[in-house]
Amino acid sequence: MARPTLRFDRISKRFPGVVALSEVSFEIAAGECHALVGENGAGKSTLGKIVAGIYKPDGGRFLLDGNETNFRLPLDAAAAGISIVHQELAFCPNLSVAENLFLGRTPARRGLVRWREMDRQARRMLANVGLEIDPWATMESLSTAQEQLVQIALAVGRDARIIIMDEPTSSLSQAEADRLFEIIRQLRRQGVTIIYVSHRLEEITRLCDRISVLRDGRFIQTLDTTKTSADEIVRLMIGRPVAEYFPEHVGRKPGPPMLTVRSLTSPGRFEDVSFTVHAGEIVGLAGLVGAGRSELVRAIFGIDPFDRGGIDLSGRPVLIRSPREAVRHGIGLLPEDRKRQGLVLSMSCKENLSLALMERLRRWLLVDHRREASLATGFFERLRVRTPGLDAPVAGLSGGNQQKIAIAKWLAPECKVLILDEPTRGVDVGAKAEIHALIDRLAAEGHAILLISSELPEVLNLSTRIIVLARGRIAGELPRERADQESLMRLMANVPSPQSSSQRRA
Repeated sequence: MARPTLRFDRISKRFPGVVALSEVSFEIAAGECHALVGENGAGKSTLGKIVAGIYKPDGGRFLLDGNETNFRLPLDAAAAGISIVHQELAFCPNLSVAENLFLGRTPARRGLVRWREMDRQARRMLANVGLEIDPWATMESLSTAQEQLVQIALAVGRDARIIIMDEPTSSLSQAEADRLFEIIRQLRRQGVTIIYVSHRLEEITRLCDRISVLRDGRFIQTLDTTKTSADEIVRLMIGRPVAEYFPEHVGRKPGPPMLTVRSLTSPGRFEDVSFTVHAGEIVGLAGLVGAGRSELVRAIFGIDPFDRGGIDLSGRPVLIRSPREAVRHGIGLLPEDRKRQGLVLSMSCKENLSLALMERLRRWLLVDHRREASLATGFFERLRVRTPGLDAPVAGLSGGNQQKIAIAKWLAPECKVLILDEPTRGVDVGAKAEIHALIDRLAAEGHAILLISSELPEVLNLSTRIIVLARGRIAGELPRERADQESLMRLMANVPSPQSSSQRRA
């Protein structure tokens, strides 16, 4: 192994009521891509934030190039050549992309901002990650995937010698992730050390030299990627093996049509989209970022208007002009960003569950708290939500438990059509398996489910059939038995299959 550039010596970190890290000790070599893995709450992000100067350890020593280091501020870490790509996006939404890229280091001369220089550098940084957007667009106008790429562009563009990437592909399509992997390879050739935090084991085994496993805030073991397997990594992460899951609903005959979309059109976002989802069916919706997937489901749910087309529920046309009307018609939407769009983090677990039930729970102007608590208890038991209590803040839960509550919020008002946008984004392998089983169980119980995921294995494993969007239009539809990653990628990229190409030549 090359000389260690980072060494953790019995690092501990505590938060009120929680021990995030307990005497963690291991080393990271200079120039390697080193994975940190573990379930939600294992301490991965906390350790990364200690390296980046965001948190200070309560005990132990953190050594950089052999020297004990105590960063007072993130700026101190940045000055030492350390940059971080956060799991939770951290930007000023009302400022432009360029202004966010240069916060705290705006190019200036004699007290005046050099706007042209900022524009030039911002465009170069965005081009490095393959992001073609206006650098003067506001951050709040971007999609989650575009925000993630801006954050990666910021980390790479600072010429850091150590980059911590915390779930960097959680919002990216496969094509964008492949671009990031190439960037990581280039950085490693330049001698940059990468600390890669991810739940996606296929990425870790593809990119990383070694893997350090954390569990419940404790260091378990460091593994050589070439000498281990995914099963062994999972066993060390969660203390037990995770069996391969085969969905139960696939063997059942779908019921009647529940959701029908007829020629739905919103110029510039999606065009002439038509499909049907039956009861007891999971229909996957695949596509590259910008294909119109999230825009389409926002229109179905009444968040955004559409120009032409219509929506039928159980065979009857309906007019949905707001999310409130969608819920009344029995449609629930799990958005891709649960923390900003799916939950209210300052509220309790039971209050988040009842957000879509206020009309039913009200007695005059007061909420029936006894009934609210009874409903929450029932759904948390059904979905196996692990929480300190009904009144615990939802912000303190793991990603998997937060996601279960976000799903339960739509089960409580008895929504029979569920639109799930990135349902396992940012959750660990154990929670992912539980959520997959939950989605399958809901389909087996007769719910109609429209599933959007950037993880093609997830779409392939769960879906009855898969619809592919490309540039706002349906590029094709594949039944489960004919779908694989190559065929989906070809449709997503509008690339003809080798068979169809040979037929045209003939």
